[in-house]
Amino acid sequence: MTIANTTVLIAALMPVFTMGLAKASMAGKKRSEGGYDNNNPRDFAASQEGWRARAVAAQNNSFEALPLFIFAVLAAQMADIDQARTDQLALAFIGVRVIYTGLYLANVAALRTLVWCVGVGLSIAIFSPAISAIF
Repeated sequence: MTIANTTVLIAALMPVFTMGLAKASMAGKKRSEGGYDNNNPRDFAASQEGWRARAVAAQNNSFEALPLFIFAVLAAQMADIDQARTDQLALAFIGVRVIYTGLYLANVAALRTLVWCVGVGLSIAIFSPAISAIF
């Protein structure tokens, strides 16, 4: 397994971790007092406020960023692009997504958007040589 493959797994687990923060912060609270409701997890997520609501939004964005990243890694590997380059860019993507999540939780919107753009750019950078290899 390559480093890039490992980063795909990490990227897939990041949304779970992000939402886990919001759930864990409510540990010990009864459902009737606003605690986590496993019977209606989407209602719980929709009812969050403040940083917990931003954790839900960060989770959703992590899921949205995942397909492009997975495609990029797979396309680069199928096109036999330099694996070290792919690994480095994939690690950078994970680092950027960690920063992005932290900025989301801290409610730093403008910088968060810039960091999001860097993450998309990294995904594109991973698979762009694969497009060149095809044509």
